Amino acid sequence: MAIKIINDQSGGVLPDRNMAESLLVAGDTVDGAVDYKGRPARRCKSGSWRSVCFLIGVEAAERGAYYGILSNLMNFLTKQLHQSMATAASNVNVWVGTTSLLSLFAAFFADSYIGRYRTIIVASFTYILGLGLLTFSTMLPSLINCESQVSHKVIKPRSTRPQAILFFIALYIVALGQGGHKPCIQAFSADQFDEHHPKESKERSSFFNWWYFSSCAFCLLTVGLSNYIQDNLSWVLGFGIPSLLLVVALVTFIFGTKTYRFITVGDRKQNPFIRIGRVFVAALRNWKVSTVPDVMFKEETCGTLSHPSPSRQFSFLNKALLAQNDSYEDVVFTLKEVEEAKTILRLVPIWTTSLVYCLASSQTITFFTKQGNTMNRTIFPGFDIPAASLQLMLPGAIVFFTPIYDCIIVQIASSITNKPYGITTLQRIGTGMVISIVTLVIAALVEMKRLQAVKNFGLIDEPNAIVPMSVWWLIPQYFLFGVADVFTMVGLQEFFYDQVPNELRSMGSALFLSISGMGCFLSSFMISVVKKLSSDEDGQSNWFDDNINQAHLDYFYWLLVAFSTMAFVVYIFYATSYCYYQKGIILQ
Repeated sequence: MAIKIINDQSGGVLPDRNMAESLLVAGDTVDGAVDYKGRPARRCKSGSWRSVCFLIGVEAAERGAYYGILSNLMNFLTKQLHQSMATAASNVNVWVGTTSLLSLFAAFFADSYIGRYRTIIVASFTYILGLGLLTFSTMLPSLINCESQVSHKVIKPRSTRPQAILFFIALYIVALGQGGHKPCIQAFSADQFDEHHPKESKERSSFFNWWYFSSCAFCLLTVGLSNYIQDNLSWVLGFGIPSLLLVVALVTFIFGTKTYRFITVGDRKQNPFIRIGRVFVAALRNWKVSTVPDVMFKEETCGTLSHPSPSRQFSFLNKALLAQNDSYEDVVFTLKEVEEAKTILRLVPIWTTSLVYCLASSQTITFFTKQGNTMNRTIFPGFDIPAASLQLMLPGAIVFFTPIYDCIIVQIASSITNKPYGITTLQRIGTGMVISIVTLVIAALVEMKRLQAVKNFGLIDEPNAIVPMSVWWLIPQYFLFGVADVFTMVGLQEFFYDQVPNELRSMGSALFLSISGMGCFLSSFMISVVKKLSSDEDGQSNWFDDNINQAHLDYFYWLLVAFSTMAFVVYIFYATSYCYYQKGIILQ
């Protein structure tokens, strides 16, 4: 059967009138949504959890593939490509950052041109191509170190350079595919709930919790196995498994097509980015106008904001309502369009102050892993846990804590605040920030203890020696960052999806992802600056010395504590004055 997919953000196919009239119960249709054939979507046959079950499966498989690469990337770069610890950490951060920022471009094309569904299909094929090339790159001549008998220096074989080039090309093709897949699958899944329906609106808030839970649960089951295979059996097989997972994800996504809802935007055909951008241009054009009358009640605002005088915030944008003759006659923009521009502007301080959280959490995939490599990882005689597998504590904590939050904490908070979701999304985000600060303090104290053990046992000049300190000392910092993610990352995910105009939902998800990306770029930049400033006179020793027993990661963690605290103070200032963008709920 040929499947007719509409552009689910810009324009769309209007449902056939005969089909609409054939529906027995008008209340069963979902306003602003059609099915895979372009017919009005019926609540009993499309969307909600029946569709989300397919999409959660897709997300789980994709996350398993992504973290199957990311979780052990630091070790691959240092052990197989022979990069220094600081260089490898910088490369990991740049790759993660690029992956996240590419989501902004993918979201732009999805929201403006081809729609979320088609973007997911194209991104999936790109993703699979990248993973296939990544697997192939590890099948080229081995990167086993050659040691000179005379100088005892590590010599890289000639095959290292072409293999490394192919590896990085493949890695960034993966970044391109993941950047297109992630924001669209997330927004497309949330689209399956009708925000104007009381029951589905509440279910959507819970959906963000279980979406994160499911992807982390699957990572918990697959990443440990993937890391073990990469460290002990074969990198080819270790990278091949994520490729297979992506194929399964694509097949699952296509299989669920008949159950999906596709969101339309009525008769509005103008690119939403251009429309909102023109508001800022018009406001700048009329910048010299000294006063603008209060036009709050001039027209209907359609419930855009919850507070009584929305036009008074960022009032300089009201100048966009003025025509060339400084009057309100023959204006190009409506008040609703101006309010949409203000909504985008309100997101900037929250986005900016959340960057430091992601800067701090990015250490879980870099320096935390290098610390674990030097510690006693023996579980029982003959079996050492891979250091990268410690990252499983992060999704493990999320899997453990998410049901507690959704089923217990939300209910308790609800009874206190009389709010259906317990606490606001901004309160939720701030709670996670506090937990992350506490976690960084613990991480600094643990590293101080590890360095003391190194000194006590005379291991300062032996970077490959195993420090007689159990790797379990790192568990609290991994676990607490997982708990912090349940608050901050899930909160940010819901916040940026909900607080943008309907046509920009993919971009809202991309803005959430870009926080992680920019956080990783900031981490890479900060590492470079700190490395330079902390180097001794001959430029050999610094906080990120290749000999981790001579490095001072504890100083770096204390520095992150200071930055995180300052960012949290600024965040509180903006969060307490934030005005939520609300579209209202149709009561039955």
